[in-house]
Amino acid sequence: MTAPWPPLPYAAWKDSCTTLHLWSQVVGKVRLARTPWLNHSWQTPLYVTARGLGTGPIPCGDKVLDLEFDFIAQVLALRLSDGGAAEVRLEPKPVAAFYGEVMGALARIGVPVAIHGAPNELPEATPFAEDLVPRAYDGVWTRRFWRVLVQADRVMRQFRTEFVGKASPVHFFWGGFDLAVTRFSGRRAPPHPGGIPHLPDAVTREAYSHEVASVGFWPGGGGAEEVFFYAYAYPEPAGFSTAAVVPDAARYDGTLGEFLLPYEAVRTAGDPDAVLLSFFRSTYAGAADAGGWDRAALECAPGEPGRPRPIG
Repeated sequence: MTAPWPPLPYAAWKDSCTTLHLWSQVVGKVRLARTPWLNHSWQTPLYVTARGLGTGPIPCGDKVLDLEFDFIAQVLALRLSDGGAAEVRLEPKPVAAFYGEVMGALARIGVPVAIHGAPNELPEATPFAEDLVPRAYDGVWTRRFWRVLVQADRVMRQFRTEFVGKASPVHFFWGGFDLAVTRFSGRRAPPHPGGIPHLPDAVTREAYSHEVASVGFWPGGGGAEEVFFYAYAYPEPAGFSTAAVVPDAARYDGTLGEFLLPYEAVRTAGDPDAVLLSFFRSTYAGAADAGGWDRAALECAPGEPGRPRPIG
């Protein structure tokens, strides 16, 4: 459990993964309900923290609120800038129970929040308050998942420093339940076709209003019984699927329209950071070259701590 890149076989924790996905939507929707809209839905995600996954500051009048899944203490911590605080235990329970406890905790600390009360981006959208099915939760596996996120987040942040064009922060999107960072060419994209389950097309089209090349980490689910890193471009340029991508374990999935790299291939490599960065860099290069991006204007040398980026 102390390994930086621990094993994470999806089959071993799939039930806990499903539970955490649904719980994360409850927490994420609290941020969504209170935060002004930001381009590409950047006001909605969670972020990797030193103890788990958190919302960051959420405006509540003249105060700020944050919520954090603390996978060390196994609680959802709710904290208000006036000192108010509450906790919800992370343990096996129905989604309805978790939802009720979170809403009750918010009310007790003086910031009641009304959220859209059903999941997004999932085939089934049972309202949280009506989801009474018993749910598994294993803190050992969710802590291990978080340890993987810590490593993935760290490498993605390094990758982000190599780009001076518009780029997203490293986000954990609770709708898709994936960690991602996105680069933009600067050009508008054709309207996205939409069609994502239980997600308004207007949200998808705003998110993909401009050309992107994205990389991310997916813990499995939705019919995918494998944990992997991914890379895609929107709109996908001709030739992207046949780009020269490394390492050899990476493959293009025509159904998903993405390059995939199994987590196991990264975890078991002699230098996981180097292998993952090579995947990110080569898939981005494939998208940028096929899409005719102005790479010379958009890219720079990797960032270094304490050293300003040189300007030529």
